[in-house]
Amino acid sequence: MENRNPEQKRAKRALIPRSFWVRAVYSIALIGAVVLIGTLAMHAIEGWSYLDSFYFTSFIATGQGPPGNLQPTSPLGKVFSSLLAFISVGTVITALLFLFGPFLGRVLKAGEEKVERLEREI
Repeated sequence: MENRNPEQKRAKRALIPRSFWVRAVYSIALIGAVVLIGTLAMHAIEGWSYLDSFYFTSFIATGQGPPGNLQPTSPLGKVFSSLLAFISVGTVITALLFLFGPFLGRVLKAGEEKVERLEREI
């Protein structure tokens, strides 16, 4: 086990937000930034309206793929939307894990403890 002085422990705790609401704000800000960048870029690259660009980006970011009525036509738009898909889906997954990770960790730990109790009874 690693020993740290109290200042190091406090510094580490300061970097890890404990409150659900703080994690929620970080997660929403992260997803919002990716969607905003994707919307502005698709508007600039493809010349779509902001609403269509947002619509397209939200479909890409949630892993649903491009909507049937909006397809990038320029080579740059196709490359950007491909990169946007990788980055935005990863961002959404990361944000959700950051938000719900502590809860999922507690559920996993409770499950492990239950399995260990059952194994001891056998």
